[in-house]
Amino acid sequence: MPRVGIIMGSDSDLPVMKEAGDILSQFQVDYEMTVCSAHRLPEETARYASQAQQRGIQVIIAGAGGAAHLPGVIAAYTVLPVIGVPMKTNSLGGVDSLYSIVQMPRGIPVATVAINGAANAGLLAVQILALQDETLHQALLAYRRKMADEVRTKDQRLKEKGAEGYLREKEEQ
Repeated sequence: MPRVGIIMGSDSDLPVMKEAGDILSQFQVDYEMTVCSAHRLPEETARYASQAQQRGIQVIIAGAGGAAHLPGVIAAYTVLPVIGVPMKTNSLGGVDSLYSIVQMPRGIPVATVAINGAANAGLLAVQILALQDETLHQALLAYRRKMADEVRTKDQRLKEKGAEGYLREKEEQ
């Protein structure tokens, strides 16, 4: 049964939103993906959000570009945590999407990540679930340790090879 719902306003958002799914898969968190437009399918969007909790969904990640109303509409129909992913747009580079998502009215919050930040949305969903799931909590700690180890390894290589040698090695990879 999926614990996280990933919803996007258009299938053009899929390459970015897939990153959230990839993170969830890495942590073995079941999820579902849906394309549903707040403007073109308002009744279906309301139904998705209002029935999500009954279906076992605990967190919703909603990606949208332009006017980017999808995360806010979802949040209006559920008390589940909603994480908004603003999509980069051709016209304004995603700033329009970002502003649309972060400027929610008082009482209907939407957590918001960076433009095209679906991977961080996936991690935030895992962190929310880990509050009640010790296995996920431990997996997150291991993930953070691995990231720290990778930085230490890079730092050691930089010290050993110097800046030019380090960059040359990176180019060869």
